Amino acid sequence: MKVKFRIAVLLLCFISKSTFGDTIDNEVDQCSLPENLVKEIESYAPTVNKIINETVNGLYKGTTWQELATFVDKFGPRLSGSQVLESAIDYMLDKLVKHGLENVHGEEAVLPHWVRGKESATLLQPRVKDIAMLGLGYSVGTPTGGITALAIVLKSFDELRQRRNEVPGKIVVYNQDFVSYEETVIYRSRGASEAAKFGAVAVLIRSITPVSIYSPHTGMMTYQPNITKIPAACITIEDAAMLNRMADRGETIMINIRMEAQSLPAVKSRNTIAEIIGAENPEKVVVVSGHLDSWDVGQGAMDDGGGAFISWNSLRILKALNLRPRRTIRAILWTGEEIGIVGAHQYIQSHKADRQNLQFVMESDIGTFTPIGLAFTGSKEAQCILKKIMNLLEPINATMVRNPNEGPDITEWVDSGVPGASLWNDNGKYFWYHHSNGDTMSVEDPHALDLCAALFAAVSYVMAQLSVDLPHNN
Repeated sequence: MKVKFRIAVLLLCFISKSTFGDTIDNEVDQCSLPENLVKEIESYAPTVNKIINETVNGLYKGTTWQELATFVDKFGPRLSGSQVLESAIDYMLDKLVKHGLENVHGEEAVLPHWVRGKESATLLQPRVKDIAMLGLGYSVGTPTGGITALAIVLKSFDELRQRRNEVPGKIVVYNQDFVSYEETVIYRSRGASEAAKFGAVAVLIRSITPVSIYSPHTGMMTYQPNITKIPAACITIEDAAMLNRMADRGETIMINIRMEAQSLPAVKSRNTIAEIIGAENPEKVVVVSGHLDSWDVGQGAMDDGGGAFISWNSLRILKALNLRPRRTIRAILWTGEEIGIVGAHQYIQSHKADRQNLQFVMESDIGTFTPIGLAFTGSKEAQCILKKIMNLLEPINATMVRNPNEGPDITEWVDSGVPGASLWNDNGKYFWYHHSNGDTMSVEDPHALDLCAALFAAVSYVMAQLSVDLPHNN
């Protein structure tokens, strides 16, 4: 599928990442499940407690954090298309084999290859100052020597349209208010093309975050068809506010932007697969997943090293406890999520024939802070079964279910009717660090990672062991 379409899908999924659905109160049970199924689910309580105890208090306490720290310290950020990402995938394939997981392999995915290169922004008037910035994924670069132009500071697209006659030949600086991620990210995704319609030569966009300690945040943007492509970067909240104050005082603002960003030929990557093969129905599958790629800043520990590592560690824990369920549990460590959910799309398309055998799919890609429960999309009956299973997580206070699923990589499956859920966690500070140099192991808490891994391990095991198949939506 063409990159432009995948970009559009990604932007919708980015929006879904911070869209909080209605909470379902598990204490008000409006479900009517067969008594034998209720008893069956309740019978798994001792097994779930064993999983929790070993993960949170026992042999595997702290191991997810240690494994993740070793990984991100060794490889750092893992940009799609980079050799670093491919080396990290090789490392994980070897690691999964050493831990005794089954059917370990990589499945090819062809990724776009955007590179940042050297970049800088410098305020020249009314005084000289370096401006911290991060170019946006898929942005074009500047000519050699950069672009030097007067700047106009705007608070919204409405103001852009109102002042369109002042825009030609200038650098547009967006100092939009942060309302929420889903409402504000449009400035990052569309800001360049909206400004280019009126003759802007480049854009600098206030980072899409509620909090800053002079930290620019990157992310993906897209160009609209038949509109001139102009360079686009994000700057800090502090500098966007300063430039706005200068403009309000009527001062002349001149900025130089230099960006070596470019798109190179597509490269081959791999989705990383490991399984515990089912004892009775190996063709039927429960999926746990997160993505291994990241942006090229920070360490990619939170987005999405944590999600990837609670996924494969959940299999490691089940394997160590000799828990082999009826169905197969498959961990997928996606590639190419940040640049358009490319790896997941190619995997799902190549496995279309297997869709009906998917029992349940899960993803963690909005932090691995203290878990609350799961965000779910699927049929009413499947939701009732999930709610009953989640009651087994009472020992770690992670019993809640809400709608909808927020996992971007599993969205195609969920949209086609497969029951799916994403990790719901106490991630109120997620966008403080998201896509910035602040995304490091310092964000991750060992106990929270243990709790998240326990949740993924317990739910995936019970889903894979259930005597009934979850119904799919048509």
